[in-house]
Amino acid sequence: MLETLAQAVINGLLIGGIYALVSIGVTLIFGVVKIVNFAQGEFVMIGMYLSFFLATQFGLDPVLSIVVTMPALFVVGILVQHFLIRRVLGQNDMPQIFLTFALSLLIVNLSLMLFTANYRTVHTWYSDEALHLGGLYIPLAKLFAFALAMVLSAALWVFLHTTDLGKAMRAAAQNREVAMLMGINPNRVFCVALGVALALAGAAGSLLMPFYPAYPLVGQVFVLMAFVAVVLGTLGNIIGALVASLMMGVAESLGIQFIGADSGLIVVFLMLLLTLAIRPSGLAGGRAR
Repeated sequence: MLETLAQAVINGLLIGGIYALVSIGVTLIFGVVKIVNFAQGEFVMIGMYLSFFLATQFGLDPVLSIVVTMPALFVVGILVQHFLIRRVLGQNDMPQIFLTFALSLLIVNLSLMLFTANYRTVHTWYSDEALHLGGLYIPLAKLFAFALAMVLSAALWVFLHTTDLGKAMRAAAQNREVAMLMGINPNRVFCVALGVALALAGAAGSLLMPFYPAYPLVGQVFVLMAFVAVVLGTLGNIIGALVASLMMGVAESLGIQFIGADSGLIVVFLMLLLTLAIRPSGLAGGRAR
């Protein structure tokens, strides 16, 4: 029983690392730009397809392909902010919601047209390998993904807390008007925020490819979990989103292991409802960091 429980916790933590990359991107955009990006999952899907074609056409390992997908999605993020999101900033919530939702639908349907609904996978030397620690089974592909997800999350924290640009992003998140009075260019900060968030989505897509298939609707799975993590961890709080993502991964895995194969999401949403009932401001108590 204890061994089964430990295995479920390990599985949950490993997939929770991927949820963290997506949810951190969502909460970064909301915290800095004050807009909810419903298309974040679609950029994970784009990262997966980029990794797939880099692997099949050039033999580049999906994990190593983050050196391509992250810069590519960073540039896409800057373009999305400059040409689309910038047009609706300062308006009410509805144009912002419709913009990112329409962007999500556009990307999904373009992907269906270009790639069809077929699943695409990449098989690497470590896709079927695992570490065996006692009776525990740790898949190498998920372990690599988790480790790199934590490294990227830590790198983002260091960037936000130690660099001038990162501090400017935090200042803009806390009080945009005061930040502008201090000489911070909001357009530059917003472009970097979108770029970094989409780069994290691209990294998540690359890390998923060795063990998860790419298809046009795959992003909807991860953006749903990301929004739950963002609400649980408090909107705009990066550390809260990280912790909530890991908790959600464990909750989902425990539900699948002990209740049923289709009950993972039920357990996650039950955890969301209980958290909001007990602590409506989220796990971080409403503190955006």
